[in-house]
Amino acid sequence: MLSACQQQKDTTPPWATNENSDSLFDLSEIEQTGELIAVTMSGPDTYYDYHGHHLGVHYLLCEQLAKHLGVELRMEVCRDSAEMMGRLEADEADIAVYPFDNDSVLFGWRVGNNKPELIQELEQWYKPDMLSNMRAYEHRLLTESRVRHRVYAPMLSKGVISRYDHLFKRYSKTCNWDWRLLAAQCYQESTFDEKAQSWAGAKGLMQIMPSTADHLGLPRDQVFNPEKNIAAATRFLHELESMLSDVHNRNERQNLALAAYNGGMNHVRDAMRLAARDKRNPHAWNDVKPYILKLSQREYYQDTLVHYGYMRGQETAEYVDKIRKRYQIYRRSIR
Repeated sequence: MLSACQQQKDTTPPWATNENSDSLFDLSEIEQTGELIAVTMSGPDTYYDYHGHHLGVHYLLCEQLAKHLGVELRMEVCRDSAEMMGRLEADEADIAVYPFDNDSVLFGWRVGNNKPELIQELEQWYKPDMLSNMRAYEHRLLTESRVRHRVYAPMLSKGVISRYDHLFKRYSKTCNWDWRLLAAQCYQESTFDEKAQSWAGAKGLMQIMPSTADHLGLPRDQVFNPEKNIAAATRFLHELESMLSDVHNRNERQNLALAAYNGGMNHVRDAMRLAARDKRNPHAWNDVKPYILKLSQREYYQDTLVHYGYMRGQETAEYVDKIRKRYQIYRRSIR
């Protein structure tokens, strides 16, 4: 039923037909609507959100297919394979991308067998090295420097953290944070480089994503402006803290807000639910952090309590801890 891609060899096309489908919605109709619909399950190689940027080898491959067809890609996440099959059989999706538990077989794409035009186009488009090339491309994105910036010293001089200290002091009042904590976060984000830019599109001192800038009312042509960037970031931190009003301890609320700033509030809430299930304190960072890390494991990101799937939690855990350590240095050094 399935043709699958092997980890060592990806010469076999990753799709197969769904023999039970009687779909008449073939390639010409897909091109007419301007949209290719794929369904999958959340996972490190299928589909996940990374700082507002969609990743996963097979998401990227589907994206390339959509570009080849001249249409937009709509990737929708299902809870399980039964839901995926139901969507495919109901002709609510064009392609289903399956993750596999077998260590030797990674994935299969399933296409309705009454989509002969789409199958023919896939056969002409697919090249044996596409999966390995896409895997290497994603690896480069995630392992090369995420932020292009000049490296500044952690402290500019004795008694001075950075040339933006006056802005941290002014705008820290927006979120009612110690300005030194805000400075520690800024160092972690950009090492005080106002021109810093990540491959995912985050920009400026506080690495604000374009969608977040829009949400905060920060014009995109002003995102590199130090004052406006910091001002917007403190508004966002205030908003994140407001979303964590159930966390009464201020220090813990700040830690969880930092985690949400980096990894997304939805993933943080997933980790908090898992912590509560296991009778850990969902309002304490040290109890939530292990579950932030575990959201990269299938048994956890596929748990029914997890609503937003796979997360690269190692980065978020390190993000919060590094900021806290640097903050302690700043507190001892700067009065």
